[in-house]
Amino acid sequence: MKAPKFKSIVAMANARFSIKASAIILASSTFVSALLGIFRDRLLNSYYLDTYPTGIDAYTAAFTIPDFMFFILTSGALAVSFIPVFNQRLVNGNKKSAWHLSSSVLNLMALATLIASILIMIFADPLVRYIVGPGLDEPGTILAINMMRVIAINPFLMSIATVLSSIQQAVGRFVFYALAPAVYNIGILIGIVFFTNGINIFGVQIFEGGIMGVAIGVVFGAILQVIISLIGLFGLGVDYEFKIYWKNHGFRSVLKLLPARSLDQGIDYVNTIVNTNLSSRMGAGAMRSYQQATSLHQMPVNLIGVAISTAFFPKMTEDIGEGKEDEYYATFRAALRTIIWISLPIAAIAYFGRGYVVSFIKNGGDLLIASVLGTLVIAIFARSVFHIASRGFYARQDTKTPFIVSIVAVGLSTLLAVFFTMAGFGPEGLGYAQSIGALLEIVILIALLQRASRKKLLNKNFWKASAKMLLATIIAGAVCYSMTKFLPLRSSDVSILATLPKFLVISFASFVAYIIAGYFLNLPEVDPIVQKIKKLLFRNV
Repeated sequence: MKAPKFKSIVAMANARFSIKASAIILASSTFVSALLGIFRDRLLNSYYLDTYPTGIDAYTAAFTIPDFMFFILTSGALAVSFIPVFNQRLVNGNKKSAWHLSSSVLNLMALATLIASILIMIFADPLVRYIVGPGLDEPGTILAINMMRVIAINPFLMSIATVLSSIQQAVGRFVFYALAPAVYNIGILIGIVFFTNGINIFGVQIFEGGIMGVAIGVVFGAILQVIISLIGLFGLGVDYEFKIYWKNHGFRSVLKLLPARSLDQGIDYVNTIVNTNLSSRMGAGAMRSYQQATSLHQMPVNLIGVAISTAFFPKMTEDIGEGKEDEYYATFRAALRTIIWISLPIAAIAYFGRGYVVSFIKNGGDLLIASVLGTLVIAIFARSVFHIASRGFYARQDTKTPFIVSIVAVGLSTLLAVFFTMAGFGPEGLGYAQSIGALLEIVILIALLQRASRKKLLNKNFWKASAKMLLATIIAGAVCYSMTKFLPLRSSDVSILATLPKFLVISFASFVAYIIAGYFLNLPEVDPIVQKIKKLLFRNV
């Protein structure tokens, strides 16, 4: 492909889209990434969950600390701290300050995560033995240590990709930002399919293969994510300098906002570390089963909560930056109603159809994973709402309030996780603790936002609509339950070709019931769907 043609394609992809189009792009890419994630987990579970549970538990444990360092230093902490300040500079026409800010943040994050990656490599042994995998046997412990040392480079690579993606997100360009997670999963899939068979270069065997190849695939995926994030900068006029502008006012503002959000992210992930530690003591395969259930529940959260709130966030920061309070309230309400409208029926379907869902990542399904997923359905709704509720504060450059609320919610979840484990609830107890903590967190955040707005943020129409959505969800849930009895999972349903058609029929019937109920309850969210159906059916009349 010629360079001018390539630049033209990149320029088209980097065009600025409307909020609706951006949300569709993000949701679509998240859906594709989720499908790739399902395929990834299906391969891993097929290869190792039954035949080598110690190995798959070691792989799960090896991820925990590198992920923790990435989340606490970069991840969402950077996006919500950097974007409002960066946007403010651009809105005021101060591009030079904005690019000084982006260069400073990129260089600081790269330096901090490089140090973190080196420290993880050095201290991998005690981190596995005493923090994330005390219940692993000795072969599993050694394997987890070696895999953690390979995956340790990920915080460094992914922090660079995150800063580059945040720049694109800040200026409302979402295509390459949206592609990055899918590319990451492709890298891991390459590791599972090819690297597990060994790596041979010019006839020289440099790696023997095995499950360690998956860890190498993880690093390869992170490298691909950096590359796709770099491509997404073409045409944006980025002026990068290998320098940290410590005196830049925007950079200082980010440094003030970053610690609270980073600690917020870190506290959330402390809960993950505690649960990994506890599940490692529940027998071989329990850690992986719990992790798989949490991954499945996170997919709709990313598809709904993260995608929609990410699309709306730049508009919310612009409204606040320009002093348009009423427009900010309207934007927030629209985002929150959309998330509630979509997440409620999906949570219901996830509960009644959890057996079908689990069969997508493991042939024949898995009772333990399905059982844990059932305990996390409330968390699907709560965590979807959390992403827009927290951004309601971040748009105002307030990162401290969500941090304090997280301390309360995560503290409760951790205490409940320990209590339920001691009471013999098993991995399901960890799921119950997660759902209770997530629900408490959004209740507090929404209450504080409503109070700060003097009850202007969420009006009577919003609460009435929410109640109608809940009633429609109950109806859809009843239909979903009935359909699972009409199309039950059988012992012979051991392939995705046998379970997917049943799940699609069940989901379709449930959503039809949800839309019909919403129509008769006069929910405005149904109107575009009804108009589209009428147009398709009667366009020739």
